[in-house]
Amino acid sequence: MGIFSRMSDIVNANINAMLDKAEDPEKIVRLMIQEMEDTLVEVRSSAARAIADKKEINRKLAAFEHESAEWESKAELAVAKGRDDLAKAALKERNTAVEVVEGLRDQLALLDEGLERLNEDIGSLQSKLLDAKARQQVLIARHEAASKRLKVRRQLHEGKIDDALMRFEQFERKMENLEGRIESYDLGSRPNLRQEINNLEDEDKIQKELEAVKLRVSGKAE
Repeated sequence: MGIFSRMSDIVNANINAMLDKAEDPEKIVRLMIQEMEDTLVEVRSSAARAIADKKEINRKLAAFEHESAEWESKAELAVAKGRDDLAKAALKERNTAVEVVEGLRDQLALLDEGLERLNEDIGSLQSKLLDAKARQQVLIARHEAASKRLKVRRQLHEGKIDDALMRFEQFERKMENLEGRIESYDLGSRPNLRQEINNLEDEDKIQKELEAVKLRVSGKAE
């Protein structure tokens, strides 16, 4: 199973468990980022081990290539001295060293291929991690906005707003009744100073009109 497959299984399992428990999506986002960061560390560790193995294989490869060249020289020396038996033995040792060299080169090719894949995985994971971190705050803000909207809709659905408006109207009626009771005490009470002065002015005007009427009547009588 690949690294990303294992990461996907872990992340999906944890996220599904949190969703089943109605966990805060902010925790889910943090968990996803944490899982990606942990996976990145794991991939880098694998790459570091692969690089160390490559260095060790290169050292062994150089040593066996040198050993192969030495046995080749010894075989030539034995032939020059007329010792074919020693030359054959040297060639066998050279062939053994050559086989090891070929095996090491195969291992090296596999390591290079694996390192190339690890490098691609690291680049892909880093890109996804940066994208997740950039979208983290946006996702959290969207969740908060959606939660607030859901709360308002739920309150409207449950009639809480209507109940609050009804209580407000009831309080207004109580205030109007209270103000009406206060005004009722003023009914039939003594006029204020302005009203009394106005009444005097009206009486004076009526008195003058009465005297004028009397004069007219008196003149007609004469």
